Amino acid sequence: KEIHHDRVTTSALTDFSRLCCSSLAAMAPKGKKSTMTEVVTREYTVHLHKRIHGVGFKRRAPKAISEIRKFAEKHMGTKDVRVDTRLNKHIWSFGIRNVPFRVRVRLSRKRNEDEDSANKLYTLVTFVPVDSFKGLQTINVDE
Repeated sequence: KEIHHDRVTTSALTDFSRLCCSSLAAMAPKGKKSTMTEVVTREYTVHLHKRIHGVGFKRRAPKAISEIRKFAEKHMGTKDVRVDTRLNKHIWSFGIRNVPFRVRVRLSRKRNEDEDSANKLYTLVTFVPVDSFKGLQTINVDE
């Protein structure tokens, strides 16, 4: 069955999308390397409140640390994520139950000095103290 939406059939739409996607893949420049292999440092604001919503009291701070790890892994593309002790102390500063709503972090993708490691790069997550989170955006930091 073909369903008509504004004189365009769904089968025609799927054919069109298939055509567009294949032509876009053909037009993509070849030989460009991934930016995930570069060493870079960025500052992010992590909204912890929404990430630990519904978590029991005795698991909130550990869950916040694991969510920061997951955030860093997603944004930096490295499996090896190292959390700085100052950030850990800030998360735990109000106890296990009362985790800060937001935290400003600096994610640094660095080269691994250990040659026998499986990962060539790792991410170091450090705490950035701020007075207010209003109007802050993700910024690239020049080291």
